[in-house]
Amino acid sequence: MASDIEVMTKRVGITSQELDSSRKFAERLKAEQEKADEQLASEIATKASTTDVAAVRQEATSKAAEVQQVAETKIGNVSGEVKTVAASLESTRKDLADSRRDITDVKTTLSAQIAKNAGELADLRKKGERDYFEFDIAKPKKNEMTRVADIQMQLRRTDPKKAKYDVLIQVDDSRLEKKDRTANEPIQFLVGRDKLRYEVVVNFVDKDHIKGYLSTPKDKVLSAERPQFRP
Repeated sequence: MASDIEVMTKRVGITSQELDSSRKFAERLKAEQEKADEQLASEIATKASTTDVAAVRQEATSKAAEVQQVAETKIGNVSGEVKTVAASLESTRKDLADSRRDITDVKTTLSAQIAKNAGELADLRKKGERDYFEFDIAKPKKNEMTRVADIQMQLRRTDPKKAKYDVLIQVDDSRLEKKDRTANEPIQFLVGRDKLRYEVVVNFVDKDHIKGYLSTPKDKVLSAERPQFRP
């Protein structure tokens, strides 16, 4: 019996060792399995993250390209509009420069047909060659201008005894000052880019007061002394 007990004791010891080894082996397998599971999960997560990043990057690239295209289109439209506006401004500036009527003094006489009174002026009107605008201008108190047809005039000084006067003639922003002029002496000047010949004749000089007329071309195209050919 004692011998059997010893054998059984030894056998139990061996069995305990085997059981312990088996338990450790099982734990090691479990640990390795958990590690493998974690690694697999990490790899799966990494792959998913990489795919997501790639998708986001592709989407961002597409949106950036779209925004750039829209921006370039808008910039092109704005650039076109700027060019159009610039061209319009240049055209307007040119038109203004062309239409601006400057005034140039001339010394030659228009003709010997100067009206010295109302009757002679009526005879000139009947010929129909030019337009005539009568004026009656007093010396202003506050430097005002008096409009006569498409020009303006201002009486500066009069000398009734000598029938002389000083007058300022203005066309738009251009001015022509004539001093010490005599009654029935024509004052001629060229107006505008086509150089139309205007003529002022003062028939009557009184104290701070003059009367006369302005003569202008009736047919401005045929009367142009320096025609500008337009496209």
